[in-house]
Amino acid sequence: METPITVTALAMEAGEGKAIICSCDMTSIDEDIVRRVRELIADRKDVPADRIIVNATHTHTSHNYTVRKRFDTSSGSTLGILRRYIPDDMVYKPLVEAQGEMMTGEESFEFVSRRIAEACVAAWDARTEGMYACGFGRAVVGMCRRVDFSDGSARMWGDADSAAFTELEGGNDSGVELIYTFDKAGKLTGVVANVACPSQVLEHRSFVSSDYWGKVKKILREKLSGDLYLLALCSAAGDQCPRDLVRWVQPETPINDPNIDRPHPRYRRADPSMFDIKGAELIGKRVANEIISVYEDLEEPRDKAVFKHEVMTLDLPLRRVTPAETEAARRAIKEFVADNKGRQVNYMDTAMMHVHAGTIARWEYQYDHDVWPVEVHFMRLGDVAFATNPFELFLDYGNQIRARSLAAQTFLIQLANGACGYLPTEKAEKGGHYSAYVSSGHVGHEGGELLVRETLKVINSMFADD
Repeated sequence: METPITVTALAMEAGEGKAIICSCDMTSIDEDIVRRVRELIADRKDVPADRIIVNATHTHTSHNYTVRKRFDTSSGSTLGILRRYIPDDMVYKPLVEAQGEMMTGEESFEFVSRRIAEACVAAWDARTEGMYACGFGRAVVGMCRRVDFSDGSARMWGDADSAAFTELEGGNDSGVELIYTFDKAGKLTGVVANVACPSQVLEHRSFVSSDYWGKVKKILREKLSGDLYLLALCSAAGDQCPRDLVRWVQPETPINDPNIDRPHPRYRRADPSMFDIKGAELIGKRVANEIISVYEDLEEPRDKAVFKHEVMTLDLPLRRVTPAETEAARRAIKEFVADNKGRQVNYMDTAMMHVHAGTIARWEYQYDHDVWPVEVHFMRLGDVAFATNPFELFLDYGNQIRARSLAAQTFLIQLANGACGYLPTEKAEKGGHYSAYVSSGHVGHEGGELLVRETLKVINSMFADD
């Protein structure tokens, strides 16, 4: 274990408003986890189960569990679709070596659900009168990870050292939205930090780690308080990563990912490798130092505030698959099988084929579905707004919400109460590649624009009388 993985819960109650926000060092939190958490605390009538927000920091080096996708069609999951086409003797069978006993998928699912439920109940039972203060900082963490080329195409992790490179597809957001919590005696008890970058410096490595957020916690506890809690929230960052694709720095050791390979890597005077521990430590230091700096000049804590919390289900339009896209996907899988008979495919082959299987699955799903319902939460705390979504939401949507919000400060929480894939912009959809493929998510730019409008409508209605 490189750093511990944790779940941190913040319970809030003021007037009629109630909420519990859980930050989990996980890749994602699907609907079934949230449903199971609520079932586990159903006998505690005083705990507001329907007001629980469970979100992931999106570390890739964490515990895994079975995902039961609501998207699965009557004919099966994307894996089931692949098995229609790929003979059993070609199916990728990874070699797994382990010491001792391993949890099954269901055991893992139950373990994660119970730990989150325990954190929710513990936070709710421990709530007491307190104070909070808001702050804002800047730390360079996320940068766009999609590269655009002169032929109109785009690639995630694209090689910018090319004459065809035109631009990074999107911008970045160095802002760090901050809330500091205190007990009635004025002792600092916790920090809420909202950063527009997933915690995935170490995503290609094979150890357990909470990535850069684990480094942030360590520094804050050393310099501020040994029992300080950190609620880490990932803002809209579906097209963001901790790496500078212009000043590319090679991984310290090779990574088996063709998107990462560079044919002629050059020396760059830049950050250390953002695929390795040194990179995670640097980002952790940047974020922690900014949190400390803002804390030193913080506004006076307040003990009273308007608190509102609304929960709703939004029906977002499905991103539609065309007959031509479906036929191209079927043809690609069939051609792959014909060209590779007699050999067992590797995990990279399987990943590529899942893109096509996902397209077919979406084609089948849209026969009797035209919307994708999602649970979203909106809160007002004083002059601050919170809004959740279950996507890897591209940064542009987050920027649109923040720029037009009536709140003095807007916290956006992605990958919350669902794992609904990427939600790309129209520009990204036209550029293509991973994160913008039709099989990379369930909702396209039309749904993204609707999500922005509905989020602004609810947030701004909470501040309409001010």
